[in-house]
Amino acid sequence: MSTTRAAVVESGGAPFTLSAVELDEPRPNEVLVRMVAAGLCHTDLGVAGGGLPFPLPGVLGHEGAGVVEAVGSGVTGIEPGDHVVLSFTSCGDCKNCRDGHPAYCASWLPLNLLGGRRPDGTSTISRDGEPLGGHFFGQSSFAERALVDQRSLVKVDRDVPLESIAPLGCGVQTGVGAVWNVLQPKTGDTLVILGAGAVGLSAVMAAALTPATTVIAVDKVAERLELARELGATHTVNAGEGDILEAIQTITDGAGADGVVETTGSVAVLRKGVDALALRGTLVIVGAPPFGSEVALDVNGMLGGKRVVGLTLGDHETQNAIPALVKLVREGRLPLDRLISKYAFEDIGQAVQDMGAGKAIKPVLTFG
Repeated sequence: MSTTRAAVVESGGAPFTLSAVELDEPRPNEVLVRMVAAGLCHTDLGVAGGGLPFPLPGVLGHEGAGVVEAVGSGVTGIEPGDHVVLSFTSCGDCKNCRDGHPAYCASWLPLNLLGGRRPDGTSTISRDGEPLGGHFFGQSSFAERALVDQRSLVKVDRDVPLESIAPLGCGVQTGVGAVWNVLQPKTGDTLVILGAGAVGLSAVMAAALTPATTVIAVDKVAERLELARELGATHTVNAGEGDILEAIQTITDGAGADGVVETTGSVAVLRKGVDALALRGTLVIVGAPPFGSEVALDVNGMLGGKRVVGLTLGDHETQNAIPALVKLVREGRLPLDRLISKYAFEDIGQAVQDMGAGKAIKPVLTFG
């Protein structure tokens, strides 16, 4: 057992507080990682706020990046000194995992978001002898060291600064996957990205690397819309200045959008996005409203071949996807640095505050 420092959430709605914790010894399928950086995501804030039944006190964090310090006896292909990006975990044995879709693992929720423990019920993290909620996305990376499930690990190029690629573990791959894996734009397509946060802007950057010729970013914050243009949007719509649907219809000469990515989690915005679809168009739901949320759709309006598809983590097979995204970051074709604001780990409270206030698109915590 080893001691490290972690950001602990004591109860729903409580702030992150730094505390000494103990990590269990690595099991055969686990790796000890010295954290270099960790992205802060809205999912972390939702769980910390008590919005999901994750066991608290606990340690969150699911966009980690670091250097391997020790590996369990059953781990292959990873060794001490390797640089790794941490993403979600999965069982590896269910139908979806075997079919290359681990984001739809049959055990995804307990393994990543709700369980707080290993599959056998044991804890990876404790404090003063008492178990803490951990194993968050198989990593709990808001700590100076993390005990990580091997299926959460992706080995990456050592030449790329880990601070620049930590967000690939969740938000970025989600936005990119909505475009590349679901919409798969054809030449001349029109795409609409609803919301210009980290996920939405990642979708904009992904769209700029496709044959789509019209990319419309929608948000209420003018500065984010300006950044969206710089990252590849051909048009922007300020949702605070008029009706979204009318604006999209005007830009598309009434044809509507071939693809829509909904990142806001607002059911009202989702409905606008569905109504803005062209015949045979597809909307991808990425933003998650509170559990139990429902949206009413015009059934006859759907008969024109419209599709609405839900998406988790971009539906990526991470061992292939993340190294490819790292290559695009390294070559400047996925300018992720434009989204990142860096904070020392000790300043996690300020990072949370700035993210909530919209001052930071993608806070990344750095570990000295």
